[in-house]
Amino acid sequence: MPAFRPEPLLQAIRGQAHPMGQEPPAALVDALAARRLALLGEASHGTHEFYALRAAITRALIVQHGCKAVVIEGDWPDAGRINRWVRGLDAGSADEALSGFERFPTWMWRNTVVREFIAWLREHNQSQPPWQRVGFYGMDLYSLFGSVREVLAYLDRADPEAAQRARLRYACFDHFQQNLQAYGYAAGFGTGFSCEEAVVAQLTELLRSQSPAADEGDPDELFHAQQNARLVRNAEQYYRAMFRGRASSWNLRDLHMVDTLQALRAHLQERMGEPPRMAVWAHNSHLGDASATGMSEQGEWNVGELTRKRWPGETFLLGFTTYQGTVRAASDWDAHAEVKRVRPGLPGSWEALFHEVGPERFLLLPDPALRAQLQAPLLERAIGVIYLPETERRSHYFSARIGAQFDAVIHIDRTRALESLPEHPATTPEVEVPETYPAGV
Repeated sequence: MPAFRPEPLLQAIRGQAHPMGQEPPAALVDALAARRLALLGEASHGTHEFYALRAAITRALIVQHGCKAVVIEGDWPDAGRINRWVRGLDAGSADEALSGFERFPTWMWRNTVVREFIAWLREHNQSQPPWQRVGFYGMDLYSLFGSVREVLAYLDRADPEAAQRARLRYACFDHFQQNLQAYGYAAGFGTGFSCEEAVVAQLTELLRSQSPAADEGDPDELFHAQQNARLVRNAEQYYRAMFRGRASSWNLRDLHMVDTLQALRAHLQERMGEPPRMAVWAHNSHLGDASATGMSEQGEWNVGELTRKRWPGETFLLGFTTYQGTVRAASDWDAHAEVKRVRPGLPGSWEALFHEVGPERFLLLPDPALRAQLQAPLLERAIGVIYLPETERRSHYFSARIGAQFDAVIHIDRTRALESLPEHPATTPEVEVPETYPAGV
């Protein structure tokens, strides 16, 4: 198949492609800082350059523009360990702070780039008063049982009688021995069994709670417990929806992420007196506007689309693409991570078009005229924690109008695999396979 080379579009892109080095251009940082929410994507969960540039951009937003929260595509309780560490509430090493990420895919957050970033963030926070320290949070919803444990641990310290009530409610899940797929099947097919009322009642009680912090030195401890209870409620709904189809469960997951951003934003605003600046790290599939992609044809929305609607004018969406290189990914869910060769971008894809532009890495911050030219639907690649080169066209590409999908794009023509930290045995039960299998985004 001949290469896709629409010359007028190619020349227009070349005219606005800003070659860049290892650090983010000032024009990009300024554009991001003009909005309260900086959504920083990635075209894979295992590419070093995407993680490194997101970290560099976030450091600039923190130091130069007062960003107060980093929110990742990870679970609230797992990120909570890092949050306490970077804010100086826990001792230990960066590796110990990252040890909460025990379940597949561990390399998504247990890697050298994140370790270096959180070490920098802890050092930065040491020079700040406690109420100005930057937090590190998760917004995903796969940690139902981990969040149950966190709610119970908090209540055991703060209100033992409330802890007993919570145990009785959460015991509803005991019938399924932590098999959430079995629970979703039973609850989603009209058997008459559901834990919905129990988890809603527990969330309602915690949201009404006036319990003081449980002597852990963290004034936000009640809020963290409330968020864990909210996660349990939303995860229960998610697993009930799993067997209704991909769109239903995908939409619930991304809605939970946006609701988490809203709850965190309100909490930090109450503390600071103004809406906080936040940097969000997640896959392009979550952070690029779904209404500009083939996802919308399947009835799916995502974080990028919902944040644009919920906070118009306050969200900046930054996407990343690559043409070729290597990536850290697995061949199946729960399989061993490998360094895999990324095939050159397919003809007719944005990756192939950007490869023709020229610079090894560049920023495209299009003006309105070029943005209009970027409305043509081309293929776009998405590599999650699973990468299957042999079925790449079917399993890893979708249609996208990139000018509407993102406010800006960084293209890095050749990238390399993310370096993970050594594996360690899990001490908590494995999470069930999520509906994003096999792509895992």
